Amino acid sequence: MQPPRILRLGTRGSQLALYQARSVASRLAETGGPPCEIVVIRTSGDRLQEAPLSEVGGKRLFVKELEDALLKGEIDLAVHSSKDMPAALPDGLAIAGVLPRDDPRDAVVLPSAVEPPGVSARFSGVDELVAIIGQTPLIGTSSVRRIAQLKRLLPGARFVPMRGNLDTRLRKLDSGEHHAIVLAAAGLGRLGFGSRISFALPVTACVPAPGQGIIAIEIRDGDAPVRQAVAAITDPDAAAALDAERGLVEALGGGCQTPIGALATPVGDDGLEIVAAVIALDGSRIVRATDRGSIAEAAALGQRVAERLIADGAADILEEARRAQCAVEGIQP
Repeated sequence: MQPPRILRLGTRGSQLALYQARSVASRLAETGGPPCEIVVIRTSGDRLQEAPLSEVGGKRLFVKELEDALLKGEIDLAVHSSKDMPAALPDGLAIAGVLPRDDPRDAVVLPSAVEPPGVSARFSGVDELVAIIGQTPLIGTSSVRRIAQLKRLLPGARFVPMRGNLDTRLRKLDSGEHHAIVLAAAGLGRLGFGSRISFALPVTACVPAPGQGIIAIEIRDGDAPVRQAVAAITDPDAAAALDAERGLVEALGGGCQTPIGALATPVGDDGLEIVAAVIALDGSRIVRATDRGSIAEAAALGQRVAERLIADGAADILEEARRAQCAVEGIQP
């Protein structure tokens, strides 16, 4: 009997990326799939740790080298945080599957001196959180989407870029460099820091990034054996949600570092509800839309909501954001 094929699984080398890669490898093993060899690939985003994402090309920097390795046949599958993936994939690549979705919300983390992890009661609402951090807090986050929405809650807040691994970010917070930081709740939970979440922002206050909380597996489009192995570990609800959210982003023409929020949630036996928002960078305007459809039409549902957003003025907001991005990068719009 031939030994099982070993799949070369490509990933970034961060704590979170390695956790995600090992989760995929473990699930493949549990379903009788081929064993995996984890291949760590350093991306441009890893090499440019000090630069804000909005100034160095956005989160595509975290996937390009992995996708190049896939296209060259150096790895057989790549594992990503799906929110880091561009709306349009390179020719020859496809998302073959996803793991069950973790908490998609954005989470506020306060310094341990203000709220000891796991000791004090968690906040019950935004007003209570604002009462603690004040009207002019210094908040660490590198997401233009988060900043745009938080400016609506805290017009006097100051925002500073924050990158690096989770330990580094929490250490900076606890040393007094920030009054709060805002991160994905899913990442905190995966790495065992769920007790540090002071307040998970409700979707009514901050619509999450499309794909947030979903681990995605990318493969070469024609690699049937790998696709079959990945299909065995794919969560259908998360896959449908991601199809809807990515369909919306693609229809809007947006990328990773644009002020677009979208969250699709299963409803009933075979339904899907999507909530989406496009926000001006300064928080002055927001366009929202929501709709329901069947899981079978997930991508079309996202596109339909995008059309509604555009009709209500989202295209103008996104064009302003694109021009601002071009100015930051020093290129002609």
